[in-house]
Amino acid sequence: MRCAVYVRVSTDKEEQKASLKYQKELFYKYIEEQGWDIHDFYIDIQSGTTAKRENLQKMIEDAQENKFDIILAKELSRLARNGELSYKIKNLCEYKGIHIITLDNAINTIKGDTHMFGLFAWLYEQESQNTSNRVKSSLRSRAEKGLFMGSNPPYGYEVREGKLYIKDDNTPNIVKRIFNEYLGGSGQDSIARRLYNEGIPTPADIAGKKNAGETWNGSTIKLILTNPHYVGDLVQGRETSISVTNKKRKKLDKSDQIIKKDTHEPIISREVFNAVQQQLEIRSKIIPAPKKHLFTNLLFCADCGTGMWFRSNRTGYICGKYARYGKKACTNHAIKEEFLINTILYDIKILVEKMDKEEYVKQLEIKAIESKNTLKKQMDKINKQIDILKKRKSKFINLLADELISHEDYRENIEVNNGEIDELVQKKNELLSEMESENAIDNLSQLKDELLKFLNFDELTTEILHRLVYKIVVKEGGIPKIHYTFSTTKLE
Repeated sequence: MRCAVYVRVSTDKEEQKASLKYQKELFYKYIEEQGWDIHDFYIDIQSGTTAKRENLQKMIEDAQENKFDIILAKELSRLARNGELSYKIKNLCEYKGIHIITLDNAINTIKGDTHMFGLFAWLYEQESQNTSNRVKSSLRSRAEKGLFMGSNPPYGYEVREGKLYIKDDNTPNIVKRIFNEYLGGSGQDSIARRLYNEGIPTPADIAGKKNAGETWNGSTIKLILTNPHYVGDLVQGRETSISVTNKKRKKLDKSDQIIKKDTHEPIISREVFNAVQQQLEIRSKIIPAPKKHLFTNLLFCADCGTGMWFRSNRTGYICGKYARYGKKACTNHAIKEEFLINTILYDIKILVEKMDKEEYVKQLEIKAIESKNTLKKQMDKINKQIDILKKRKSKFINLLADELISHEDYRENIEVNNGEIDELVQKKNELLSEMESENAIDNLSQLKDELLKFLNFDELTTEILHRLVYKIVVKEGGIPKIHYTFSTTKLE
């Protein structure tokens, strides 16, 4: 857990300097006891009645980027004494997954002790709601005047002085193409796949969004096909946030929307747009939801890690990324369902035949015991190494508190230390998985009965399959690697 420590004193007088040192010592001791890490100290020498505290604002910015997991303060008043900051801190707690702990024990979101914080948040929430209502009223007034109020214009348009204008680039042609291809019988996913494979920039990319990707999705195509702006109408207020504290969006009835006809030049004619809306409704009724097949959620592409999709025309599965985006994203990795079933049946039969031989059973039992002992020794060694590294963290905190190392040196050492711990924890989890697999073959006679019971079934059901197999990875050329629940051996 990475801790952001906020410390505030009102003045830089000598008695306040002593308070600052005392507060820092409290935090060093508390963090060391918890076994956590210090991300940074955010210190302000300023009154708590102002929101313009440089390091508090810096801490809020860092919280938005998830640079730490916990905010520590001596008491709530050190953090906020006005409504806006209380609301920001409430958001950090609720929406960013960042915990808040005060050393006076009034607030500890890890334990659920938030009653005092809730009181502060509630008092200022009313003011925030009133402000939000005033802003919405102002935006609605501008929208009723026919001015575009969105943060980003629709794909194919640009905004000048509050009005939408068709862009002088290729994006309007892409919009027309999407409508024409859909009316020509193409589905949303197939249109998206073609645009991706041709390297056409996505709407998010055109808008310059930070999280923009190069892949087009069917959902993006649908947003374009259903956007009434393309016929020249300005339609705003289609959705709104549930409340000032809940940023989730809800759709509004058409009667509550602000609709201004013919406010800008259309890219799509009303006839084409209406025809597409009819097709969308018809196809949503006649196209069935995708069915789950036998190996759904068990079968994965070895190269990109995507789940495999069933295709009836192939009577088998192909890479999901290839199915959605084409050969630019991955190759098909095609494999027949019947081949998978026969392979699993063959593997089980071979194992049952081997288990009929007394010598093989004894060897298997000896191997299981040896493997368990080896895994236990490895686990004990890893646990000791983790304990040593945790004690080393306390040593670094003490060196920082005594000012024997800089904060930069502390961070570098902690980063290396935590990296070593993460590697050991990963190894530990891998050992636990192996130990579970070893436990599965403790009772060989029971295992044999289970396998024989499986062979007596006429078909491989989903229930039986999940009892025997926990993962199948398909290599290029349709070669499966089957991970069985009863063995650490991965049969190919």
